[in-house]
Amino acid sequence: MLKVGEQAPLFEAVSQNNEPVRLADYIGRKVILYFYPKDNTSGCTLEAKSLRDGKKALAEMGFEIVGVSPDSVKSHQNFCAKHELNFTLVADTDKSVATAYDVWKEKSMYGRKYMGIVRTTFIIDEQGKIIHIFDKVKTADHWQQIAQWWGEYNK
Repeated sequence: MLKVGEQAPLFEAVSQNNEPVRLADYIGRKVILYFYPKDNTSGCTLEAKSLRDGKKALAEMGFEIVGVSPDSVKSHQNFCAKHELNFTLVADTDKSVATAYDVWKEKSMYGRKYMGIVRTTFIIDEQGKIIHIFDKVKTADHWQQIAQWWGEYNK
């Protein structure tokens, strides 16, 4: 399990625009790296729309937003178009990024066990260090949750 203060695992993957996304390219900027289970599901849509709506305020705090799920590039393109998402989504189809961040885990629903993404957000500083981990994400108010934490963190 990753901890606050550790270096965020570097990764290279592909965005919804079929372009390379490398965490190393974000050094010098703060990153909201959020992992979510699946495009166009209720909780994931609420979370994405919250971050979309708060993008300007988060950018003013210096944050870039990068979402990660195991969905395909095409699925991400549809998700972005349908909900007017204005940030990068990573197509982690081989689950390598989720595995590196230890969020690809066994889950259980209605007694059935399966592997999936555990919704988690990592806040990464300009040097690539993890400065906060949200493991209890408020999907509908996620950008406000981050902004509130940032205000407390900077006191």
